[in-house]
Amino acid sequence: MLSPRLSVAALLLGSSTVLAGTAGSFAQAGNTLVSALLMFLGNEETVYIIDKAEGNAAAVAGHPAWGAKWDIASQQAEVMDIRSNTFCSSGMHLPNGSFINLGGNDGITINGAPGSIKNTDGSGTGFWDSIYQDFDGRKSIRILNPCGSADDITSPQCRWYDDSSVLAMKSGRWYAAVEPLGDGTIVILGGFTAGGYVNREFPVKDPITQSGQAQNTYEYYPPKDVAPPLVQFLVDAGGLNAYAHMFLMPSGNIFVQANRSSMLWDHTSNTQTPLPDMPNGVVRVYPASGGAAMLPLTPANNYTPTIIFCGGSTMPDDDYGNYGGPHAETWNIPASNDCQRITPEPQDGSAPVYVADDPMLETRTMGQFIILPDGTLLMINGGLNGTAGYTTNLNEFITELPFGTSLASGPVFTPAIFNPNAPPGSRWSNQGLSPSTIPRLYHSSAILLPDASVLVAGSNPNPDVNLSTVFNTEYRAEIFYPPYFSASIRPAPTGIPKTLSYGGAPFDITIPSTSYTGSSNDAADNTTVVVVRGGFTTHGMNMGQRFLQLNNTYTVNKDGSITLHVSQMPPIPNIFQPGPAFVYVNIHGIPSNGSYVIIGSGNIEQQPTSPPGTLPSSVRLDSATGGIHNGTSQDNGSSDSDPKKSSNLGVIIGAIAAGVAVVAVVGALIAVFLARRRRAAARLAPSKEYPLSTAGAGWTSHNTDSSVFVPLAQAKYDDTWDPRTSSINAPYMDERRAASSIGSRSQVFGEYDPYSGEPAQTHAAPISHSGYRESPSSFR
Repeated sequence: MLSPRLSVAALLLGSSTVLAGTAGSFAQAGNTLVSALLMFLGNEETVYIIDKAEGNAAAVAGHPAWGAKWDIASQQAEVMDIRSNTFCSSGMHLPNGSFINLGGNDGITINGAPGSIKNTDGSGTGFWDSIYQDFDGRKSIRILNPCGSADDITSPQCRWYDDSSVLAMKSGRWYAAVEPLGDGTIVILGGFTAGGYVNREFPVKDPITQSGQAQNTYEYYPPKDVAPPLVQFLVDAGGLNAYAHMFLMPSGNIFVQANRSSMLWDHTSNTQTPLPDMPNGVVRVYPASGGAAMLPLTPANNYTPTIIFCGGSTMPDDDYGNYGGPHAETWNIPASNDCQRITPEPQDGSAPVYVADDPMLETRTMGQFIILPDGTLLMINGGLNGTAGYTTNLNEFITELPFGTSLASGPVFTPAIFNPNAPPGSRWSNQGLSPSTIPRLYHSSAILLPDASVLVAGSNPNPDVNLSTVFNTEYRAEIFYPPYFSASIRPAPTGIPKTLSYGGAPFDITIPSTSYTGSSNDAADNTTVVVVRGGFTTHGMNMGQRFLQLNNTYTVNKDGSITLHVSQMPPIPNIFQPGPAFVYVNIHGIPSNGSYVIIGSGNIEQQPTSPPGTLPSSVRLDSATGGIHNGTSQDNGSSDSDPKKSSNLGVIIGAIAAGVAVVAVVGALIAVFLARRRRAAARLAPSKEYPLSTAGAGWTSHNTDSSVFVPLAQAKYDDTWDPRTSSINAPYMDERRAASSIGSRSQVFGEYDPYSGEPAQTHAAPISHSGYRESPSSFR
């Protein structure tokens, strides 16, 4: 029997037509309140957004906000309090499903000038500002436990923890690269200490530290009891080493690419194995900002990682200039359309080489790869000319600023899709893809959503909020619907587990007959089960993004349903590191909704592994077909408690929930419905514009309780969230490290509750700054 809430929803449905996103198009998706410089998908319901400290009109805790959570179902944002400056920081998932945000800039005020209270090290950098009320964030480790609609987001458990007097990196890092290891530990590599365009003086006086401005070292989270070692590769990269591209390899080594150089890096011994240089003189890292991604890991390629790079810049080295800015008018210089791929650890023992792939359809800087559940890669955002970054400098190299402070021009409005398995010469296509109308240049971001659409947001090539320039600070969000949204029916699997292990016994997933039409054998032959991690997105990168196809066989049942017998993850955690991910089931390239899972134990530890379990042989049935029969799906005579019969519950609820969302859009019920939604444990369809068949396929039901995120509450992580009652010294703090250069905030402001949101004293009222004041030294 349906609950009263669902019964009302069913009555409201009537004969309403469910609205769907048009395949290949963009749709408006609300306002993010803060510009989406960084984003990550926290769970099935929520995207978290991080901006830099700036004069946003949205306020929280008495100051402009630079954090928000965006609700997928309602497409509404709520501000969140973050205490330190997150400008151009890094981020990564943890094994339990939490996320960390690392580093950033010092405490600043209007137009990026140093904050009103300076650090005591004589550098002139800001410790805290009385207007924006942001702390120095360069050493910050911020931790968030993603919460759902049933949770109180005002509670400490659902808020950002951000206090670097308690929890901090050993070194200040801005534009650091991060990559998780197979045990869940995070490697944090490189970065600036104070910021700039490229990480070097010009001319170079001190190649190791660039007179204290470069952080060419690495460290770990949780920390290890060693001083951050120097990485010679970063020194040799000559300053073009910000946001280096990092990918963990099966061996445990890390593939690293910066400037035009590449290496395999053994971080445990800090030794490097040089790999070939990037062909054709293309720089891929910031600020050239080419797109980079690991291609899908599949049984067909034996889970062998291959990295693809597309776009960036062929600007001469001297044109990159120094911390103060480029030595060229970058917006007049076309970006690159070159694509190269490399397999850093070939299984045949051959030497790694770069291999030219199909060039993009246009040049792009700041283009971003999003791996889609069907195994193709979306290239989105960016510009035809120039580089990332902004400047206010007029000098002998830059005599005018025709695009405001933007160093790029020619926004690329039409995305493109790369199919790595298509024949050479035919891998790129934008056929049937409509353009956006919003320029997405510097500080844009995009991420895959659970319903397999893509959230696109951000763009702010300005030192502070600016709503009256060529490329404004952008708050509008969009949803891009890939071509598979043309399908009238999408798979609605049930039985997907909440956790996946590294090896061990396989599990079964049920695909109801209403998830496809035609021959059941054909559908089963063309079904894949994939695990996708969207990563932590910023600056045209998705740190930690991966795609892995699980092995499976199948049994076709007489009612047309298909039982998939699915292997666990390969028993090598380095191939797909522990933590949160989404499982999708594809039939003929049409993906289901994603189901949230935790990969591994949920702990930072050597992950338990087991030999892969044996899959049964596939069983075919020529007479079985999919679709609707006599108005209802066929059953196999099982009882109501049989999971095969009850598997269509998710389909029914999915139709109801999606229909309610549509009715709510056009009726006065929306306000009451969304208010109740936030207080209720029941979960709705992830998108009000999710296409459904007449059978209602397309929403995955969780037949157990609503505590999808149980791994987040494991006791090992409890002391992350309340240092007032638990020890936070281990494993999250190295008590042997030297005192932070920013000092203790509690020493400066007196007794301080880390969850209170502001220091224990009154500050000047914040202002909303939406104009632009030229700051000759401001260059980010």
